[in-house]
Amino acid sequence: MARIPTKAEILEWISAHPTQTSKRDIAKAFGIKGAERIDLKRVLKELEAEGHLEKRKRSYGDPDRLPPVSILQIKAPNDDGDLFARPLEWHGDGIEPIVMMITRASDPALGEGDRILARLTVVQEQDHNYEARLIRRIGTNPKRILGIYRQGSEGGRIVPIDKASATEWMVPEANTHGARDGELVEAEQAGPKTRLGLPKARVVERLGDPSAPKAVSLIAIHQHGIPDHFPDAVIAEADSAKPMGLKGREDLRDLPLITIDPADARDHDDACFAHADDDPKNADGHVIWVAIADVAAYVKPGTALDREARKRGNSSYFPDRVVPMLPDRLSGDLCSLHEGVPRPCLAVRMQIDAAGNKIGHRFVRGLMKSQASLHYDEVQAAMDGAPTDRTAPFLEEVIEPLYAAYEALCTARESRQPLDLDLPERKIVLDDSGKVASVNFRGRLDAHRLIEEFMILANVAAAEELTKKRQPLLFRVHEEPSTEKLDNLRETARAAGLNLAKGQVLQTRHLNALLNAAAGTDDAELINISTLRSMQQAYYFPENFGHFGLALRNYAHFTSPIRRYADLIVHRALITAHGWGKDGLSGDEIERLEDTATHISATERRSMLAERDTTDRYLASYLAERVGNEFTGRISGIARFGAFVKLDETGADGLIPVRTIGREYFHFDPQAGTLMGSETGLLITIGQRVTVRLTQAAPVTGGLELELLALEDAELPSGRGGGSGKGDRRRSPAGRTSERPKAARSKHKAAKVKRKVTRRRK
Repeated sequence: MARIPTKAEILEWISAHPTQTSKRDIAKAFGIKGAERIDLKRVLKELEAEGHLEKRKRSYGDPDRLPPVSILQIKAPNDDGDLFARPLEWHGDGIEPIVMMITRASDPALGEGDRILARLTVVQEQDHNYEARLIRRIGTNPKRILGIYRQGSEGGRIVPIDKASATEWMVPEANTHGARDGELVEAEQAGPKTRLGLPKARVVERLGDPSAPKAVSLIAIHQHGIPDHFPDAVIAEADSAKPMGLKGREDLRDLPLITIDPADARDHDDACFAHADDDPKNADGHVIWVAIADVAAYVKPGTALDREARKRGNSSYFPDRVVPMLPDRLSGDLCSLHEGVPRPCLAVRMQIDAAGNKIGHRFVRGLMKSQASLHYDEVQAAMDGAPTDRTAPFLEEVIEPLYAAYEALCTARESRQPLDLDLPERKIVLDDSGKVASVNFRGRLDAHRLIEEFMILANVAAAEELTKKRQPLLFRVHEEPSTEKLDNLRETARAAGLNLAKGQVLQTRHLNALLNAAAGTDDAELINISTLRSMQQAYYFPENFGHFGLALRNYAHFTSPIRRYADLIVHRALITAHGWGKDGLSGDEIERLEDTATHISATERRSMLAERDTTDRYLASYLAERVGNEFTGRISGIARFGAFVKLDETGADGLIPVRTIGREYFHFDPQAGTLMGSETGLLITIGQRVTVRLTQAAPVTGGLELELLALEDAELPSGRGGGSGKGDRRRSPAGRTSERPKAARSKHKAAKVKRKVTRRRK
């Protein structure tokens, strides 16, 4: 058993080895292994609490010393022409150290405000404590501000839209970029902050009306607190990354791997290839290769890149922009599987039998070269008999074998019966000015389903591999629906004349039977939406509770490490499990897996809400010019204050306020999900077809207000004299509604007992 070093010995080691100060380095230096690391961790914690050490980037250092490689900001030259810099990583309590730049003839010219990465040497000079030599200049990465510009006498100021920020920014006349009072602008910090007065900024882009479409996603990003600015240290690390070679990797460059993505994809993190299995024991079987960008090779535990990626959790996608998890140097370049360029990858070779069942897999860490970057439409067109110059060379050798393997996977899918929802994908198309040009509903091609099935299979293989090797990981968990949500779904199905049986262990095949029964009817969309709403939110967790929706016992996210931190964790786990390098899952990461799972599950929900809010605002802006027009739709939700409608044309959601429906009081039944008129007995419930008039569209909030014109193609009955007034809500002194007609009371009672909606069918 190794002796735990004293505090003095640890401090002496750190002082003598300033670049080897992680807990692992210290443990290795003193021969500490296994459970003894717990005692070492305790001693380090005590030194940290006593102020002798500071934990920085997963390493320990003297808080009154600068790291040997630091980020500096250049100051103005002094009277003697000497150049000094301010350390941006100073964490000590004493006087900030003075750093003097030692420049070489080959160094680029440095000016005030420049940020650099420099190597420091401790010196004992009268006028400075450190000397620095330039490693590289860090690309400009000033703080960004989004706010409303307010005109002043000499320039103006910017009031941030972020409620959490109370700091206003001063904009000198020369830096206004022509901004007008009340405009939404994006600005950047101009010069260092000062203790006195407002900080200065320069307007870099005028976004015009804060309610205009071009501003929509920026507002959502700031409102939901999505980080959209990379710290300098993160940019510096990304910019310093270099392409990877073959060392320590399996050479996969001769495999005809291709990427298949949307036509407007900016990054490519997965590639695939398939061929008939030549193993005589697997007649009519297939071999499928899925290669994924090796992000773990560039984003290592404890680095600034890693901390920022974990903080973001995932990339966020909007109609006009992407907020990436990683800087573009990685996400759009070194980690992206571009055509014809060698790229590091983690790949899995999977064998499936003729029925599409996976019978074996093998993971490798390799170097690949994509043979082509194709998009879904052109791949599908090639299979449908219309190859282009780009796809024709790959049709026989690559594309057709991919589809052959996919057909086998479809057989296995049919047997497994994952949840098969049929919900059209909506795409908002913007013009050059940022306004909504059109709202399209994209059909799903076999090319989409092919990639989806390949990725699911690879994710299953990753989960099974790590489970077999007893390696900690993050599972993608999707639990079965709650009893309450299932009861609501049964009521909706019963209202549509369909059935979801009770008294059995629910499986996805039972839900698919309901969806199939509704297919082709007026209620198909309603049943699909209601089934989706009955599902639990998927999340990440270190324990495996299965994936209900996919009908899979083992499932993890492996295929998108450029845009999801969970996948990066799984990649590191695979690296550790196979002994592929020192950039695997660290002990510290394993200790906080549950915290990481909770955090990235929350960031995923945050992005979903921001993306949804952005879509709502874009649609409200698009429809604002059509206020007064009539639309058809379907009741998608009922609340005490009104009914929600999903419009057929755009899929936008609007509200019919209950105060605008007739001149009678409407009773809300939360169990039946109905609104019933006290005078006419008019029954409004989920799924009914409606004709509405758009009365208000608010792009700032994304809200749409509608007026109900017809229900199930029938004009509305009149209550208390008819018309669509604001509602003559007569109430008794006790606060109860006035007595309803006998027929209306009977109808309401029947609705509550049977939980059933009477609707006229075409």
